Amino acid sequence: MDLATAPPAPLTRHHLHVAGDWVDPSSGDTIPVENPATGETIGEVPAGAPADVDRAVAAARAAFPGWAATAPAERAAHLDRLHAALAARADDIARTVASELGAPLKLATRVQAGLPLIVLRGMVELAARPAAEQVVGNSVVVREPVGVVGAITPWNYPLHQVVAKLAPALAAGCTVVLKPSELTPLTAYLLFDAVTEAGLPPGVVNLVPGTGPVVGEALAAHPDVDLVSFTGSTATGRRIAHLAADRIARVALELGGKSANVILADADLPTAVKVGVGNVLVNSGQTCTAWTRMLVHRDRYDEALELAATAVAGYRLGDPFDPATRLGPLVSAAQADRVRGHVDRAIADGARLVAGGPAAPLPPRGHFVAPTVLADVHPDSALAQEEVFGPVLAVIPFTDTDEAVAIANNSRYGLAGAVWSADEDAALAVARRLRTGQVDVNGGAFNPLAPFGGYRQSGLGRELGTYGVEEFTEVKAIQR
Repeated sequence: MDLATAPPAPLTRHHLHVAGDWVDPSSGDTIPVENPATGETIGEVPAGAPADVDRAVAAARAAFPGWAATAPAERAAHLDRLHAALAARADDIARTVASELGAPLKLATRVQAGLPLIVLRGMVELAARPAAEQVVGNSVVVREPVGVVGAITPWNYPLHQVVAKLAPALAAGCTVVLKPSELTPLTAYLLFDAVTEAGLPPGVVNLVPGTGPVVGEALAAHPDVDLVSFTGSTATGRRIAHLAADRIARVALELGGKSANVILADADLPTAVKVGVGNVLVNSGQTCTAWTRMLVHRDRYDEALELAATAVAGYRLGDPFDPATRLGPLVSAAQADRVRGHVDRAIADGARLVAGGPAAPLPPRGHFVAPTVLADVHPDSALAQEEVFGPVLAVIPFTDTDEAVAIANNSRYGLAGAVWSADEDAALAVARRLRTGQVDVNGGAFNPLAPFGGYRQSGLGRELGTYGVEEFTEVKAIQR
């Protein structure tokens, strides 16, 4: 096998990163890390404890005054050095993500390793700008860093989700304690290798791996954490919000989604369906913004189902390091079982299987689920209402635009969505009616400087760009 595509050697890390040093954890408990494509253990990391959180938060608190007082240009220079150190590790990052998450290497290289570098580069530029001040009558309104940030990140984009919190927090002048997902913690260690190389001041960023119920809860409830930034499930986000509310602390929550892809009657149907299927299947469907509900005008419904089945058939499952693989495994056996359960329930509820499903062939080992298309899905059914987080597409017909908007908005979530039409003005009009944080019109490209976040149970606050930096600030009015 070519060394450029070979998986990394088994990787075990024994330390936390606190106050600028690699330090011993408070106990010898560890968390094994699995390769979901094989089921094999590839390494382990410390299982942090509340005492480790206390130590890391104390380091972040001690570092905060100096970092907050650091000139914007100097903070930007630190982030620029971090960008260079991360870029030098891009290949290792991609191979590690492919191993601990199961993402195909091409996706791991382009998105999992590449997107965080784009986001971080943008934050270097934003960090260099002094915080804007506004004059309101006899007041000067200023923004100041909120303080110590507890960042709790998920497994599906193990570097991007960290950078989307860490970079704007540092740009704003905050210090950070990070708890990465226990399913994909190895990538975070590569980030902290880069932090060490970049020479960030001691205590500005700290790493405590561990489980959510132990390290995550200790961080969310800690009296010296000023803001908790969490990405993950709505159920866990609710728990974190409760813990923070008990001490009147701020939260930023990026939670679940059940996004609608609205394809109007005059749309370029082959393109809309192909892109829509690709959006659902990227990262094996483990993406909160996935357009998992495809809404198609009844006049073109049957044609859309045929196109979707053809598109799904082009996704080969297999080894993430095989160049022919387009779809990797799900992150764990539990996640694969959960997704299969959603499919079984949908079929029992009356959905029609168009492609994939329980009988589809799978690789002999690993946590794989076949890409699946289900038609005639009722808008109120569990499949149309619950986040599956797997390679499953629900296709729903509509009669007119008003019905399409009503179906799209029939959700407790509101994270993303899409609209397709030959008439861009008509598509934009529908986009404005969707109750969701972002909408792509006719395949509009992802913008890493635009605000990212959702309505309703998709969360609170925004990430990325200037909006992401402002999330980590407090507003002060100075009268004169």
